[in-house]
Order: sequence, then C-alpha cells, then structure tokens
Amino acid sequence: MILCFDIGGSRIKAALAEGDGLTPLGDCPTPVADFAAFLAALAGFAENRAVRGVAISIAGVIAPETGRIKVANIPCADGRVLSDAISDALKVPVLLLNDADCFALAEQRQGAGRGHRNVFGVILGTGVGGGLVMDGRLVQGAGGYAGEWGHGPVLAAPWDLPCGCGQKGCVDAVCGARGMEKLHQGLHGVSAPSTVILADWQKGQAEAVRTVALWLDLITPPLALVMNVVGASVVPVGGGLSNVPALLTALDQRLRAAILRPTDVPLIVAAQCRPEPGLIGAAEAGREAFGQ
Repeated sequence: MILCFDIGGSRIKAALAEGDGLTPLGDCPTPVADFAAFLAALAGFAENRAVRGVAISIAGVIAPETGRIKVANIPCADGRVLSDAISDALKVPVLLLNDADCFALAEQRQGAGRGHRNVFGVILGTGVGGGLVMDGRLVQGAGGYAGEWGHGPVLAAPWDLPCGCGQKGCVDAVCGARGMEKLHQGLHGVSAPSTVILADWQKGQAEAVRTVALWLDLITPPLALVMNVVGASVVPVGGGLSNVPALLTALDQRLRAAILRPTDVPLIVAAQCRPEPGLIGAAEAGREAFGQ
C-alpha cells in the first residue's frame, strides 16, 4: 500500500492506494504554525498501517535540486527539505509533488486527458496555475517550475494589477477569480464576486458581458502561446471558474481560433478527476516511484 496525502493550507486529506484502487482515510486540519504538530498529523494516518511509501500533493513548489519547498500557506513547512523530514518521522520513503502537477497527472491518467500524449492541466481558481504532462510523463522543471503559465509579465492590462509574485502583468493577477473581480471593479466601479459576474454574464447583463469579454481578450493570447509551445492536444481545467461550462466553451472557441493547429475538436474541457485530483495524482506518481 501507498499512503497518499493532499495537503492544503486548511486541510490534510489522506487515502490509501492499493493496486488500482484508492481508499479515502478522511481528513484533518492542517497545523500551519507548528511543525511537530504537522508531522504528528501525518503520522496519525500512518499509524498501524504497513505502507511502502508516502506520496504527497501539496500547495507549494519543490526545488528538485535541493528538495526545499516554498509553501506560503503552511509557514511551519516553508523552506524545509520536507520530504526528508516526513520520511524521518514516518520511517518510509516520501515523494513530494506540487498540487497542480498532481492535478495534471491525474487528468492524463484517469481524467479528461486519457489517451492523450501531451496534456496541459490548467487551474482557474482564486488564481491561475498549471501542470504539464509530456509523452505521458510529468514534467518537472528547474527550481520546480514547469507549467506555471500564471506568472511572468506578459499582459498589458488596463490597470496596474500587481501579482503576489511581485511582478505586474501576470495572468495569475488578472485571470483567476479574484482577477476577474478586479477587472469588473476597474471597468464599472462595482465590487462583485466572480460567481455573480458569471451568472450575470450568462443572462446577458451588459456590464458582466463587457467584463468577461475583456477577461477572454486577456487570457487567450498567453494560453495560445503555451499551446503552440508544448503541443498539448487537450487542456483539462479545474478550479472554481471551471464550474461554468459556458465560460469554458467561450474560452475554447477563442483558443482554437488563436493557435496554429486547426482542430474542430474541443481543447478546453472540464476536469474529470473530482473532487480529489491531488490524491489521485499523488497515487499515480507513488505507484511509479514505489512500484505497484
């Protein structure tokens, strides 16, 4: 058996992978400030279980050169060689992966990307993220950064919208749910959640229509560039914005008109590995790392 975790800033979810199956073990709060409590929470799920390895999806970036993690929402783990610390505590090998990477791997193996060689998994949630599977294998770049199309000064947005990474012009700052809300505020001087904006857009409300049109204008070019570079044949989309099928359809139409490869087949599709893509992706990576 492989013990799998999906670790976020609020909850730790656990499951056991055995053969092709995945058995949920429940969840618990994430101890974000106390590292001893953090390790104890993981050990609690491992107690009295004979596992040959631990595979973890976590909302952080792991540098493959050093093993150190950058994880802003779990301060007690930030900057540590976390896999070694967990391995020492649980006495088994540990594989640690970024959550967007796990999402992309889950979709390529068990979700909307099944049968596709190159899959670009996109997260459109509070912000924008991604993971990349090429030739059926997860791509992990220098510093732990690959598939991170949400960052880089690529957009000429109508307002200076700084990104959490410290730059301006990032897709993450403008095209996630919070970004859409900022666009709406900038255009109309009205504060509204993205759920309301999108509901109004589907009703044809003029202000929302203008906001979503601008959002599509901004997100399409960088996404088209990524598609031309990596040659993905499908883009499974997760995150809160993916819950609006009409938005995915609109983005798909714009994307297919902007890329080099002509295709009548939709590229933007809703992710299928719900609700636990982190656990599914961790299990898939764990099976490869530790054996079936």
